[in-house]
Amino acid sequence: MRYAISYSAQQVSGLWSWVKDKDHIEKSFDFAGMTARNGVMAVTMVQAGMTGVFDVLDGTHNLFIALSTDPKPQEMVNGLGQPFLRRRFGHQEIRGWYPVQAPLDAFLTLRKQYNLTPGNVRGIVVKLPPDTIGIVRDSALPDVDCAHIIALALLKGTVSFADSNNAASCAIPAFWQQRAKVTVTADPALADPAAPRGAIVELTMTNGQQVSHHTRFPPGTKENPLDTAEVNQKARELMAPVLGAAKTERLIAQINSLENLRDMRDLRPLMTA
Repeated sequence: MRYAISYSAQQVSGLWSWVKDKDHIEKSFDFAGMTARNGVMAVTMVQAGMTGVFDVLDGTHNLFIALSTDPKPQEMVNGLGQPFLRRRFGHQEIRGWYPVQAPLDAFLTLRKQYNLTPGNVRGIVVKLPPDTIGIVRDSALPDVDCAHIIALALLKGTVSFADSNNAASCAIPAFWQQRAKVTVTADPALADPAAPRGAIVELTMTNGQQVSHHTRFPPGTKENPLDTAEVNQKARELMAPVLGAAKTERLIAQINSLENLRDMRDLRPLMTA
């Protein structure tokens, strides 16, 4: 879906609110409502007299058999105490959905290197793995739409969480002038299982110069992890508008020295708006 330039700010805001409401309903259910429902359902089943096995990982009809036609339970203890899977997790940056992370990083790298501005950029081609195109090309959600995020980065020089979720930007003619410069296309060469989040940004400047950058591992992936200061900044940008700056800083400091916390309940006042 494309937003028309003729849309009024009120129309765009209304459409954005509708889409975000649907997204919020989904996320609220996935990450909170479903868990609460399952807990209540389990208690209700017990109250009704239903029983279950003591160990779901053992017995004839166990969890391994239910989830796999070729279960390998021994893998659960393979190398026990050596690999720490937590280090393989990624921290998605907050400027947009994960397929947008690499093109944004590639563009910002070029912007810094060539001092890019709306006035000296003629066109931008974003190349993505084919399986991500359906998610981030012409998405109805601005923070998911790749061209939207790149246009904001060109116009403002950066993209904050607030920027990527600001529907008002869609009603600014200057924004659409920059968005029209961005083309998002699929590149089969980027279908790399070892780097599924990679992207290439190819840019043509008004003087005819052509430059490009390939971000194979965007910031936040396990291959290019965020450091503590970057994670703190992500938390700060998300939490401060709700908790306030002072409480946010105290909470960040407490989490960073969690091993010195005597009682986890001491965190509760810092996590309450």
